[in-house]
Amino acid sequence: MTTLAKSFQSNKTNLIPYLVAGYPSKQVTIDLIHLLSEEGVTAIELGVPFSDPVADGPIIQQAAEKALANGVTLADVFSIAQTVREQGNHIPLILFSYYNPLLSYGLNQVARDAAKAGFAGFIVPDLPFEESDELRNQLDQLNMDLVPLVAPTSKERVAKIASTAKGFVYCVSSLGTTGVRQSFASNLDAFLQQVRSNSPVPIAVGFGVSRASQVQELQKKADGVIVGSALVKQVMELEQGLCKKEEKQKSLEQIRVFVKGLLS
Repeated sequence: MTTLAKSFQSNKTNLIPYLVAGYPSKQVTIDLIHLLSEEGVTAIELGVPFSDPVADGPIIQQAAEKALANGVTLADVFSIAQTVREQGNHIPLILFSYYNPLLSYGLNQVARDAAKAGFAGFIVPDLPFEESDELRNQLDQLNMDLVPLVAPTSKERVAKIASTAKGFVYCVSSLGTTGVRQSFASNLDAFLQQVRSNSPVPIAVGFGVSRASQVQELQKKADGVIVGSALVKQVMELEQGLCKKEEKQKSLEQIRVFVKGLLS
């Protein structure tokens, strides 16, 4: 059993938050990873800033644009993870990246550098399952998981994708891009049951989860819940305070309150 799959067994909340790496700064990202780890999350997705994030809604796009404007690169994301590890934090980290930055970096090199930085797995939202063998093989050799995504529209492909999964299966709650939602796909329950019946590993649901009530409801149907835009929105609202030495701790505690609310 891999690091990611094991993390679901030892965690009661099974919340997986998403951060845009390097936003609003590399140091704040490190601070947020430590904060989330202290609150007992299962794993953390670190999003690589990208100029054309087709699966991301406006909140994450805006944060990624600011990180790119600050010069944040894939190498910086590895540096953030490496620093966290050197500081004694071993929370499972998942590299969330579109495929182009990985190709540009070189798949063999990106796998090696990710392993050296302490990543447990990758999520690549624009890489079709049928075209993922090369990256999956590189990651397998270094004991990292390529976490597959399945959506309600995957239909007959769900069984094939889920049955070969490692780490966990990322179940997309609704069609479209990420972002805060009031409701999810009408066939979500049946979809999650289908994925679970075919998956040898835990299943986690994401896209649009923003409130404690949604987290609690989805935890009854899946092994884990992913929260992205709602958390990035909190960081965005507190951006100025997070970047000021005299206000940073207060701002971090406000984010802690938000995370505690999701876990309550």
